[in-house]
Amino acid sequence: MGRFTRVLRTILLGAYGNIARAFIKDLQKKYGLKQLVYYEEYGTAEEAIRREKNIKAWQREWKTNRIKEFNLTWRDLYEDLQK
Repeated sequence: MGRFTRVLRTILLGAYGNIARAFIKDLQKKYGLKQLVYYEEYGTAEEAIRREKNIKAWQREWKTNRIKEFNLTWRDLYEDLQK
């Protein structure tokens, strides 16, 4: 499940089985992340990893544009995952 996050304009990419748990336990502690601004969901880990590798090859501007299409105001989406 490829997810994208932003901290001080840093974009991190990764595939996580449970983004809500990973965000709290790993990403916030390890990277000091404050917001989850983009995520994608996939049926299998293989699909998520394939997409993650594909997006990692993108230019930064493409990644930023994709985030804006999904979340124009860069609103924190973490609470949405809790519902």
